[in-house]
Amino acid sequence: MRWTRRLCLLPLLLIPALSHAGVQLVVDGVDDELKAAVVAGVNLSQYASRDISEAQVQRLYDRADAQVGAALQPYGYYEAHTSGKLEKTDKGWRVTLHVTPGQPVIVTSVDVQLDSTATSLAPIKTARRAIERLKGKRLDDGAYEQARDGLNGTLTANGYLDARLTVHRVEVNRGEHSAAIHLAWDVGTRYRYGQVHFDGSQFRPGFLDRYVPFKSGDYFNQDQLLKFQQALNGADYFSAVNVMPQLDTAKNGIVDIDVQLAPAKRTIYTSGLFVGTDTGVGVRGGMERRWVNRYGHKWKNDIVLAQRLKTVTSQYTIPLSGDNERSLNFGATYRDANTITSQSRTLELVANESEIWRGWVRTFGVHALTGTFTVGKTPDEPASTPGVEHGSSTLVYAEGSLVRKQADNFDFVRRGWSVSIDARSTAGDLLSSARFSEITVDARWIRAFWRNNRLILRGSLGHVWTDDFDALPPQLRFFAGGDQSIRGYSFQSLGPQNSYGRVIGGDSMVIASATLEHYFTPRWGIATFVDAGNAYNGTNVQAKIGTGVGVRWRSPVGLIRVDVGTPINDAQRHGVELHLVIGPDL
Repeated sequence: MRWTRRLCLLPLLLIPALSHAGVQLVVDGVDDELKAAVVAGVNLSQYASRDISEAQVQRLYDRADAQVGAALQPYGYYEAHTSGKLEKTDKGWRVTLHVTPGQPVIVTSVDVQLDSTATSLAPIKTARRAIERLKGKRLDDGAYEQARDGLNGTLTANGYLDARLTVHRVEVNRGEHSAAIHLAWDVGTRYRYGQVHFDGSQFRPGFLDRYVPFKSGDYFNQDQLLKFQQALNGADYFSAVNVMPQLDTAKNGIVDIDVQLAPAKRTIYTSGLFVGTDTGVGVRGGMERRWVNRYGHKWKNDIVLAQRLKTVTSQYTIPLSGDNERSLNFGATYRDANTITSQSRTLELVANESEIWRGWVRTFGVHALTGTFTVGKTPDEPASTPGVEHGSSTLVYAEGSLVRKQADNFDFVRRGWSVSIDARSTAGDLLSSARFSEITVDARWIRAFWRNNRLILRGSLGHVWTDDFDALPPQLRFFAGGDQSIRGYSFQSLGPQNSYGRVIGGDSMVIASATLEHYFTPRWGIATFVDAGNAYNGTNVQAKIGTGVGVRWRSPVGLIRVDVGTPINDAQRHGVELHLVIGPDL
């Protein structure tokens, strides 16, 4: 009995001697794309960290040539063959495969049969050309299927909901190393929109029609449905929006659209601490009534209490009919601002109309601004200090603006830009202490390169024409310096000076900035920058330059930028200035 047990244990004792851990697979002779296909296609790759016997590895090695051939056929190589070497090592086995892919199969003809009416549509024409561009290229199953499915999806997205692929054939002539693609669709009827039904709305019937970017009878288009859903989400009335074409019940070329809605919380309150080098430490709070009544009116109130800025703002918005987000806006703002060069207390009343115009946010309105101010005074000086200028004014002026932003991702822009143009003017001396006209232009351009780097360019221009510059409050004059101006200088510390050498602001401004960022992790990066420009009178720019370095953190609350800047070649300004900005790029 003892001898029997020992004999039974003998095979188990021999297993470690017969097994070796792992196969090291080495593939050469092809580029990385084909190498990945070979590794995925041969069974040997499954034993990189698994025990395998000599008999198993030999059997799999013998199959490798056929498996490599099968793995490369989807890439157009139908004559691939493999030589190699099987070696035993201290750690297991080493298999070297020398792959010769052979002559590839080239697509020599592409035949796409499609209704001429459908082909006349630009998106479908583009998708068809993507298939036709396969001619002359190496046959690639993945590229073929992507192009074929792309055209199929484009047909559906443009209203051909019944489109069927009736012919999908690839003929390969191995002897001639050529392939012919044959595709044909029966597109059927192009569908049109029927009725739009809203379910769960808290507004009067017809109010939400302004967000519908199409009319009943227009051709069905999935991009329009996406735009429709985005518009309803952007209105901030609802916590959930589902736009659903009723494909199952569509008939006679008509498809209805059902929209399921869930109202958002009607009143929201916000509060929080913030810090900025231009404003100092502060707190902000707000109350917003997302809808006041069944007509969709909105009411928003905000208060900011910071070391160098205090504001109280109230705004009432009345949506107007139309699909361009048109609205009437009425607002009032009390502002108490203290900078290193000026202090002001003003009350501003605003009435304007805003709308989307050719991709821009266009605003026209009237402003009434009244208040008192001092310029050329630092915060710790008495108001009677020589050279400090005092003023008060009341100004009623018209204002128009155009704003546009585009980005691949507004939370962290890798490719995007923004432009803001503002113009304002009084009507002579009507209801105003002085007459003036002013224009400002701000632009920003962002591009990512080499994966982990970004270049950010920024520029600002401004000029004011007036018959009484002294009557203009600080917010209508031009200063330079600060986080969004010339870093290395304090907020609004630069500009023309009076006879006492005190900065009082200018009638013109020009700023240019370049920032280079490098991210060494997905969240953390460093930056270097150079800013140049100034506020000035006439043509006497006297440009100031600031440069420095910074740290970037993509925090849960947004991008945080901490920069340290210093003036360059400025005999009157020395040292460094800290700049802190929290918020989006555009």
